Amino acid sequence: MSEENNNLEDHAKDANENVENTVNEAEENAEEIANETTGDAEEAGKSAKDAFNEAADKATEMAGEAKEAFKEAANKAGEYAKVAEEKISEFAGEAGEKLADLADDAKDAYNDTKEKVKEVLASEEAQKIKAKANEFAEETKEALSEAAEKAVDLAEEAAEELKEVKGKARGFFQRLFGKK
Repeated sequence: MSEENNNLEDHAKDANENVENTVNEAEENAEEIANETTGDAEEAGKSAKDAFNEAADKATEMAGEAKEAFKEAANKAGEYAKVAEEKISEFAGEAGEKLADLADDAKDAYNDTKEKVKEVLASEEAQKIKAKANEFAEETKEALSEAAEKAVDLAEEAAEELKEVKGKARGFFQRLFGKK
């Protein structure tokens, strides 16, 4: 009988060690999964923020390029008007008063064009478009930021849940095999 008891004790010890090893492996796997999940969520949030910032930068760059194009067009118009004025001045002696009037008209057209370009850039419609673009950018930024925060929160909650499950599993196995 004593040999049987020894065999049973040996089997019980082996079973207890197997359970303990299984619990330890489960804990290690759970911690590894929690760490990976948290890292992935943080990386996803960072990527979302980076993508938003890149989009906002590109929109700002494009708006600047459009503004520069308008300025260049106005400057070209001014350059052409100045060239026309110089040519007219060369022939002013021959054409007299009519050519001087044409030069004034060209200058006025340049100024009108320049003013119209300024008006277009400062128009209420352009301002509305700019305001809508800024509003959209801000809403997008907020939405991405909230999504990143939620992802981090979910990862943290999953880690907490995993810890609870790990503790319950350990308690269950300890009660089952009598280890305290």
